Amino acid sequence: MTRRFALMIDPAASDDVRADFADTFTLVDAAAPALSVGELSTQRGDGVFESIGVVDGHAQEVVPHLERLAHSAALCDLPLPNRAQWHQAIERAAEHCEAGEYVIKLILSRGVEHGPTPTAWATAAPASDFTAVRERGIRVVTLDRGYDLDVAANASWLLLGAKTLSYAVNMAALREAHRRGADDAIFLSRDGFVLEAPTASLILRLDDRFVTPAPNGGILHGTTQLSVYEYLTDRGLAAEYARVPASDLSRADAAWLVSSVRLAAPITAVDGVELPVDHALTADLNRYLLSPRD
Repeated sequence: MTRRFALMIDPAASDDVRADFADTFTLVDAAAPALSVGELSTQRGDGVFESIGVVDGHAQEVVPHLERLAHSAALCDLPLPNRAQWHQAIERAAEHCEAGEYVIKLILSRGVEHGPTPTAWATAAPASDFTAVRERGIRVVTLDRGYDLDVAANASWLLLGAKTLSYAVNMAALREAHRRGADDAIFLSRDGFVLEAPTASLILRLDDRFVTPAPNGGILHGTTQLSVYEYLTDRGLAAEYARVPASDLSRADAAWLVSSVRLAAPITAVDGVELPVDHALTADLNRYLLSPRD
């Protein structure tokens, strides 16, 4: 898998959902420079994005991703994306994805500083091979995020519920996890509740129910977590949202980090404490997540 694709999107498109937006797309060389040095996405991370998994040319969970892109844009005071236009851009990008797993990224930024319009583009590239991670699992450490669970209600301007391009903290968290001998991290609120991972949602199995932290307190509502919950509830299993105290991590019967490209990665240890791994359910989850989903 070597093919890469990049498409610039004119965000000032018509609102007509029936329109053909082909003339608002510009194919660019994915390996060539395409952005101005004044682009605020690179200078300040002032924009929002989505990463969409693609399996054998089928873009997964497109509607939830576009809904979340619009939610993030609204929080950041960016123009709301024309969903029909972006849907067509995703279809165009998916046409350039070969067999196997790819990732399509959608990016909407503030544009050039003092410029008249935002900048928008979509890219497609081969995904990393996460087969071993899905089967072997990952070790995680917990990191204090430095704020209480209710921070989003008290300081909405922090944009904690938006998927923004400002990812320096998330990458720092992964580096810290690696320094501690782990593969990933789970953020905890200052008052002792579980939040999320830097690039994934957390799902725990506690006795006979599955639990994920409620999407408040600045927690991003995960599209893959929603798919997993649909799978679980269709099988008559209890899947809930709740405030999850940090103490629940060590007593979980099983736990996963789930995301659009890595899919379901079982957690094998938290802060050095081993966790049980349900290999059979993990395999079932990943088979489902690799099946076509809209």
